[in-house]
Amino acid sequence: MKKLMILLVLAASLLTISVAFAAEKNTMAAQDTTATEDSGHAAMQAKMAKMEGKDIYKSMCKACHGPDADAGEYTPMSLIMDQWDEFFADTFAESHKDVVCPKDETKKVTDVFTPKMLKKVQKFCVDHAADSEQPMTCG
Repeated sequence: MKKLMILLVLAASLLTISVAFAAEKNTMAAQDTTATEDSGHAAMQAKMAKMEGKDIYKSMCKACHGPDADAGEYTPMSLIMDQWDEFFADTFAESHKDVVCPKDETKKVTDVFTPKMLKKVQKFCVDHAADSEQPMTCG
């Protein structure tokens, strides 16, 4: 009877260790997935940080604001300079807070753009607005 009790205690101990090991393994796997997602996000931001405003616009904005887009077609020529400044100062964050990033569907557009990248896009739009010296559609 004593041997049976010892075997039961050992079996229960092994089961507890196995469950704890499996839980730790799942936690580590989840952390690895998060780290991979974060590094992918960081890599995308680093790549975009090196881009000019026009290239960021083409890469990020045009996906939702091209011809026949549900969100409406917008090019720098769609607005005048003051309207672009007002849009980026007052409207962008609120109007895009729930918009999914076309380059990373796990992120919102507002989470992807750094202030510096947003300034580059704003400068591109203002510099090529309808009332600018060099209006542009963004090709």
